Amino acid sequence: MNVLLLGSGGREHALAWRIAQSPRLTKLFASPGNPGIAEHAEIVEIKDGDHRGTIDFCLKNSIELVVIGPEAPLVDGLADNLRTMGFAVFGPDKDAAQLEGSKGFTKDLCAEAGIPTARYARFTSAEAALPALKEFGLPVVIKADGLAAGKGVVIAETRQDAEAAIAGMFDGDFGKAGAEIVIEEFLSGEEASFFALVDGETVVPFGTAQDHKRVGEGDTGLNTGGMGAYSPAPILDEAMVDRVMREIVKPTVETLARRGTPYSGILFAGLMLTEAGPQLIEYNVRFGDPECQVLMMRLEDDLLALMAAIADGRLSEVPPPRFADDSVITVVMAAKGYPGTPEKGCRIDGIEAAQADGAKIFQAGTEEQDGALLASGGRVLNVTARGGTLRKARDTAYAALDKIDFADGFYRSDIGWRELERS
Repeated sequence: MNVLLLGSGGREHALAWRIAQSPRLTKLFASPGNPGIAEHAEIVEIKDGDHRGTIDFCLKNSIELVVIGPEAPLVDGLADNLRTMGFAVFGPDKDAAQLEGSKGFTKDLCAEAGIPTARYARFTSAEAALPALKEFGLPVVIKADGLAAGKGVVIAETRQDAEAAIAGMFDGDFGKAGAEIVIEEFLSGEEASFFALVDGETVVPFGTAQDHKRVGEGDTGLNTGGMGAYSPAPILDEAMVDRVMREIVKPTVETLARRGTPYSGILFAGLMLTEAGPQLIEYNVRFGDPECQVLMMRLEDDLLALMAAIADGRLSEVPPPRFADDSVITVVMAAKGYPGTPEKGCRIDGIEAAQADGAKIFQAGTEEQDGALLASGGRVLNVTARGGTLRKARDTAYAALDKIDFADGFYRSDIGWRELERS
């Protein structure tokens, strides 16, 4: 198969690495890609958001499957346009992608389907939102309704913080994403990530993980897109997975199908495991980042074959995906200034040495200039390792980190701390 992979981050590097191992692959193209992805794919230039250009490239290069990595093109309807032209696509159409494109859409769907989630209210102005704060207590969660690169959520500890978050969102702190907001009650418990493959009707579990959103040690500081993750998440045992499928994921898929907007692709449920049971925090309509990196290293099946089966509506005809019993951990190296304005242009050396003892470095915010690898984004590298135990995987990852020369880089030294304490 000729495959086009869209995206440029660590998630897409992990997908390219896994797709490239498939015996079904004829040629892998990627746009815009990064230097890591270029090790597995031919990098091509397709202008971001250019649906016509994407279709023309697929026609000229006999593309048989398009894998859309990021959420923005899915919410923008790229999958719809590609399917209209007869191309197989891994990723949902625009209407179903509203599960991530609009927090309010998802909350309303939960209310319709009886899916457990936090109490909420939607607002289109600060004047309407501010008086409602007294109904939620403290702390309270303020969310920009639209896409905000994983940063449009504020957990306000005080009334003053909540008012400032509401004002900031409506004043454009998150661009168009904050034109509408959702206020939610704060849920207490432990967060976990659950993944499922969906082809419109059939739903199959696809692994578990836990990530670390806060920028600082001990889960402190600002929220980020993710500073590290590990898989599996033992807290999501078989009984809990069955419950999540029964109470959250399957009702979501059934509701979308009943509406005439079936979901196809990977469905990522961010969960809060409360005393009352699992509750949905949010949905993502693509592989998580950095969760994708740990899932790809544990996966023991042909990813491309699974993607093709989903795109063709044949998921029920293939065996359930198999994962190694080993643990995998990934640690994000970020650029100084992240999650604010990161410092770019710092040279990175030592990747080959870091991978010598079994770690895999997935590149995220990188670029190559004159033969040198440079930082070009906030989250720059994903240092990923596998081991018979989480502690062994962790030790391998951090040993690899010590071999990387990235003067402006930083990382958390406690990825996996919660599970390590339990074990």
